[in-house]
Amino acid sequence: MRSADSYDDPVAPLWRAAQVFRLLSFVYALGFQLAVHTDYERVGWSWFFFAVLTLWTGVSTIAYLKGFGRRWLWVGMDLVVACCLILVTRWLASDQWAADNQSFPTTLWATNSVVSAAILGGPVVGAVFALAVRVASAVAKGGYDLNVGRDATIVVLLAVGVGVGLAAGAARRNHERITRALRLAAEASERDRLSRQVHDGVLQVLALISRRGAEIGGETGQLAAMAGEQERSLRRLIADIEPPLTDQKAAEVDLRMLLRPHADDLVTVSAPGEPVLLDHFRAMELEAAVVNALDNVRLHAGTAARTYVLVEDLGDEVVVSIRDDGSGIADGRLSEAVSQGRMGVSRSIVARIEALGGTADLDTGPGEGTEWELTVPKNKASGNTSSGNTIGEVKG
Repeated sequence: MRSADSYDDPVAPLWRAAQVFRLLSFVYALGFQLAVHTDYERVGWSWFFFAVLTLWTGVSTIAYLKGFGRRWLWVGMDLVVACCLILVTRWLASDQWAADNQSFPTTLWATNSVVSAAILGGPVVGAVFALAVRVASAVAKGGYDLNVGRDATIVVLLAVGVGVGLAAGAARRNHERITRALRLAAEASERDRLSRQVHDGVLQVLALISRRGAEIGGETGQLAAMAGEQERSLRRLIADIEPPLTDQKAAEVDLRMLLRPHADDLVTVSAPGEPVLLDHFRAMELEAAVVNALDNVRLHAGTAARTYVLVEDLGDEVVVSIRDDGSGIADGRLSEAVSQGRMGVSRSIVARIEALGGTADLDTGPGEGTEWELTVPKNKASGNTSSGNTIGEVKG
């Protein structure tokens, strides 16, 4: 079983620092006892209660350092012991002495319970414990002086409780972020490893069967078509695996992780070295448009056509270019397809991009290959509800 000081406890350094403070406050309390013990009306009992203070200091220090004391039972006992030792001041000394001096265990030593509560429960709990200690002190003194210029005990206690509580909360949040980042990095690494294994094995074999079968023709051509379809399905399956999120709240996706699995012997994917972040929906829609463009290359540009996918992050928008060296698209072919009710390109590529507030420009011509330039803004609010009944700007 791991100790509480392992990496699983993000506030372990605060607990250790608190025990250093506890020991220093004990030294201060000892000096105070040596200096004023003769002022008490019951000197012998003052040393008895100081022995109790010493015992609790040692036991609680060990408990907090070992970890088994970092729970509400111990922290509650810490407060009870501190308040009880404060209250015995009225029994040990005269009322006038108690009103003119700090209480028996000293305010500094009593602050330990506030520190422990703040580490365990945060700033609000720390403030509540600070108020409890101050109430006990007011009872011991027989009243409370509202002039904080003369008695700033409450200010100091609240500052300690709130400050330590905020530090503990920040430590826990940072620990969660680091843990999540390490987990996502491990998931991304494993996903890349699996994608490489599939690409280097199954996908390459299917791609080879598809090309060679198409060249041979006949019944082998049917097998080639089936192999090609399975290759595309497997690529989509790899791409559809939930990509790692860079932030649980924003649910941003690295577009590179979606597009890289589509690379093969005929498809080259180039992307920046830094993550290209889009929200999950926009990234998936952009990836789907790229997949459709790649499918069109395989279906219409020839089995030997090479395709180059380039991803650019321009800050406010992302641009993905898909260029092939195939036979290109004849003039008027896309308009003819639309007029005949075949809306594949219009709906699967253009409409998707325009719905995201972006543009889908096509540059093509007979014998010149085809190039799509898909531009998508990163801001969700810039999306629109375009009907997508056009085929984008066709150049060439």
